[in-house]
Amino acid sequence: MYSIIAAQAPEKFGPIGIGGRGDECRTVHHEGLAAVVSVSPAKKFKVSRDNLLAHEKVIEAVMLVHTVLPVRFGTVADNDGKVKLILAREYDRFLELLRNLEGKRELGVKAVFKEEAVFKMILDKYEDIRAMKEKIAALPAEKTHFQRAEIGRMVEVALQKEKDTRQAVLLDALAPLALEVKTNGLYGDMMILNAAFLVEQSREPEFDKKVQELAEQNDESVKFKYVGTVPPFNFVNLVIEMGDL
Repeated sequence: MYSIIAAQAPEKFGPIGIGGRGDECRTVHHEGLAAVVSVSPAKKFKVSRDNLLAHEKVIEAVMLVHTVLPVRFGTVADNDGKVKLILAREYDRFLELLRNLEGKRELGVKAVFKEEAVFKMILDKYEDIRAMKEKIAALPAEKTHFQRAEIGRMVEVALQKEKDTRQAVLLDALAPLALEVKTNGLYGDMMILNAAFLVEQSREPEFDKKVQELAEQNDESVKFKYVGTVPPFNFVNLVIEMGDL
C-alpha cells in the first residue's frame, strides 16, 4: 500500500510498483475512498534507498492528480478484501485527514553554511578568537597546543551561535507563510536548517519568492536547497495496523 486518496472510479498509475517487476499500481475502493496498491513480490521489504525511492515514486505519480495520504513504507495487506476492510475501519479518520491536506503542499528547505566563508566571518566578527589566533601565529606548534585547542572550542561555540541565529532568522521569514512547520534533525557541522513547510497552494509562489530572496541575501555564506512539491511525509505518514483483519 502506497497512499490513500479520494476517488470514486478505478484508476491505474502505471507499472511502477515496488520490487522492480513492473507491477501495475491501481486503486482499491470503499465508498469514495481508495488505496493505491500494487501486487507485492515480498511480504516484507528491506529498508533500502532503492525500495524507499520506489515507494515515494508511486506516491509522487499519484500526487499529480490527487491529494494523498502517504502510507508508511512496507505496509502490506494480504489481499484487496483486507484493504477494503482497512478503508472501512479508518473511513472517518482518512476523510478528515484528506480534507485537512486539500489544496496544501509540503515544501522542504535546507540551508548549509559554506565552510570557508563562515570561518572567515567568525574571525572577522569575534575579536577574542582573532586576537588569540594572531598571538600564537608566529609560535612553534608544539608550544601552542593548549591555545589551539581553546581556539577550536571558541570557534565551535561561535559557530553554534551563528547557526542558531541564522536559523531563527530563516524561520521567522518563512514560518508566517506556512500553516505548519516541521524542523528535522541537522546533519554535519555546517547545517543551519532542515525544515518542511505545509503551505497553501495559493501561497506557494509567495513562498518561492521568499526563499529566493533569502538565498540572494545569504549568497556569500549560505547554500540553500529548496525542494517542492514532495509527498507530505512530515505531516502525515499513515501507520496502518492490520490487527485481526
